[in-house]
Amino acid sequence: MRKLVVGTFLTVDGVMQAPGGPDEDRDGGFEHGGWSVKYWDEMMGKLIVEQTLEAAALLLGRKTYEIFAAHWPRVTDPNDPVATKLNSMRKYVASRTLRKAEWHNSTILPGDAASAVARLKEQAGGEIQVTGSSNLIQTLLKHDLVDEFNLWVFPVTIGSGKRLFGDGTMPGAFRLVDAKPSSTGVVIQRYERAGKLEHGSFAVDERGNTAALWDDKS
Repeated sequence: MRKLVVGTFLTVDGVMQAPGGPDEDRDGGFEHGGWSVKYWDEMMGKLIVEQTLEAAALLLGRKTYEIFAAHWPRVTDPNDPVATKLNSMRKYVASRTLRKAEWHNSTILPGDAASAVARLKEQAGGEIQVTGSSNLIQTLLKHDLVDEFNLWVFPVTIGSGKRLFGDGTMPGAFRLVDAKPSSTGVVIQRYERAGKLEHGSFAVDERGNTAALWDDKS
């Protein structure tokens, strides 16, 4: 089973829309595009390279694919490890409206996105990474297809915009496996799946104790 990893930049209040520039995604009248740009440091630059090189394939929604396909093929410097990796690796696009995927090594997934991704995970191969693609991520979350999150949480709040965890997200538990703070206050957190969501209670028991009473019937 291939591991599917969602990597995304987030505000403290959970917004993931348009971190890279004013015109990246103006859906819903969003006016705060580019909110991540001022917070990058050297460590973050190195880490994004390391994480990109871990991928065997890239899975994107239509809008993110079109943004990437318009940019990365133009970066032809052989010493740019991210561009070299993205331009050469296998790319899968989940879209019902895209007719052509001309970026090298790109394939449009057929039919229902959730079913297609589930089949993709069953194939042999390494890690599949999802970047951006907020609408696609909602589908992946609703169908419990995400194995790991790389969350880059930036020290800003916006209040509106597309969020990582929308309505329909499947309940579940995750385990923190790594956390790194940047010099600018960004916290990079890596979570892996850890089974089902468990419930409990801090209600006072019959003896007057306030210790948590765990309920395994979740």
